[in-house]
Amino acid sequence: MADDEKNLDGPPAASSSSGATGSPVRSYVAIGDSFTEGVGDPGPDGTLIGWADRFAVRLAEARPGLRYANLAVRGKLLQQILDDQLPVAVAAAPDLVSFCAGGNDVLRPGGDPDKLAAEYEQAVVALRGAGARVMVFTGFDTRELGLLKLVRGKVATYNEHLRVIAARHDCTVVDLWAMQAVQDRRAWSEDRLHLSACGHERVALNAARALGLPTDEDPEAAWPPEAEQLSAAAARREHVQWAREHLVPWIGRRLRGQSSGDSREPKRPDLLPL
Repeated sequence: MADDEKNLDGPPAASSSSGATGSPVRSYVAIGDSFTEGVGDPGPDGTLIGWADRFAVRLAEARPGLRYANLAVRGKLLQQILDDQLPVAVAAAPDLVSFCAGGNDVLRPGGDPDKLAAEYEQAVVALRGAGARVMVFTGFDTRELGLLKLVRGKVATYNEHLRVIAARHDCTVVDLWAMQAVQDRRAWSEDRLHLSACGHERVALNAARALGLPTDEDPEAAWPPEAEQLSAAAARREHVQWAREHLVPWIGRRLRGQSSGDSREPKRPDLLPL
């Protein structure tokens, strides 16, 4: 049996996946917001794919018969995820839960990473108490992500909390902050807030490696050279268009207390074979 498959059945090597329960991964539940729902990565029929679906496919290749549910809904704040998704995940008693939440809170004025981390940890305790491995994600380094660079310090603070929580409760960490591949603009969709299909695939690879799954592809592989570079004038026009089509509506929803996920249901609410 290959070492990578052993990591799925028993205590994994520290370098690949901490957070094993000693039992094989036969069921997987993803909880979170737009990142985990897959916004920015539509399939041919318009149905969202995203890193979690892509990761689940890789997991199913190693574990045929895997059951998978994705409860994530775009726009959700941490407390909404804890209220709506966490109880469903705990009740399902899956072998593995991916848990990425709090990013929307950090982006908001007054979002307190210390308070968020305390709430996040209670959720991790509940999931671990239900017998699940828990896979947590740091936030991306926002230094090259336009206006998001203004919250870089808050993201870094929250990340440090998440790393401590993961170590305390023996969770697997997928380190998005350290990913260099997502600093390329091609990793992001037109709205500059969500990953592109290529970006989601890179994260799926990163998650697979973190859990000890065999992958031939490298999530940090160099991007191919771009055919042409935008001129300064074209870049300014692109920025104005982005602000009009994406930034202004995003700000407007927050001023009105609305969310893009209002009245939206999870895309894969039941734990079913993939």
